Amino acid sequence: MKNTLKNASILTAMVTPFDEKGSLAMEKVRDVVNYLLEHHTEGIVVGGTTGESPTLSEDEKLALYKETLKVVAGRVPVICGASSNDTRASIAFIKKIAALEGVAAGLCVVPYYNKPSQEGLYQHFKALAEASDLPLILYNVPGRTGVNLEVATTLRLAKLPNIIGTKECQGLVAFTEIVKETDDDFLVYSGEDHLALPTKLIGGSGVISVSSHVIGDKMHDMYEALKSQDLTKAASIHQEIHPVIDAVFSVPSPAPIKAIYNEWGLEVGEPRLPLVSCNSNEKEKIMTIINQVIK
Repeated sequence: MKNTLKNASILTAMVTPFDEKGSLAMEKVRDVVNYLLEHHTEGIVVGGTTGESPTLSEDEKLALYKETLKVVAGRVPVICGASSNDTRASIAFIKKIAALEGVAAGLCVVPYYNKPSQEGLYQHFKALAEASDLPLILYNVPGRTGVNLEVATTLRLAKLPNIIGTKECQGLVAFTEIVKETDDDFLVYSGEDHLALPTKLIGGSGVISVSSHVIGDKMHDMYEALKSQDLTKAASIHQEIHPVIDAVFSVPSPAPIKAIYNEWGLEVGEPRLPLVSCNSNEKEKIMTIINQVIK
């Protein structure tokens, strides 16, 4: 599975579709997945932050993962949100995910709220890695968790066989050091859409993106320009998509993406509380930018 992910540069952290009552809308998963794959998504992350994992029950997550795997049908790798801030509960859940056929990896977020030390973080992820044969990708997002997985700890964890990569949100200094100090097959994805281009430039794997819901084609063109060593074109696309990335994070995610998809007729419902939908002014501003960039 690592080799499969090695070829995936643009992964989309997929929204979870809900119906008008706020329940999972399984019949909409096919529409979302197929739209993403038609627009150059090369891997799906399901049950992550953008998928509103904090408000999904374990049963809902497993049902969503099974449906996503069924719809994807091996066309791209599927990564499933796999952990919480409870090590024992995460181990039990990872074993259930590992039993699903076709999962490329589990995405394991840094434990939030507990505020573990770096040694505690190492022992937590080590325990998760030893729980099954499922490959794991670390997810360091200090702005949400309140805890930073330091580069030195990431490098320790990268030596464990089941830990195959990281989704990193510390910035380019951390990306650079991790890329430099890990083996070539260790996956380093940006969790910050604005850093999709520079992360790739310094040798990273690509981006696990929210904005690729709407600018997947342009991200693909940007990476193709980079592959062709046309840095001027790549930079131009990077500048072009900058306002869209700002727009999709202008209010707490995934409300903007859900607003855009609903406007486009790709119905995904509203976010679950405590997240709320975009108000009319927010939606108008977002759609104005989207319509300017995506023609």
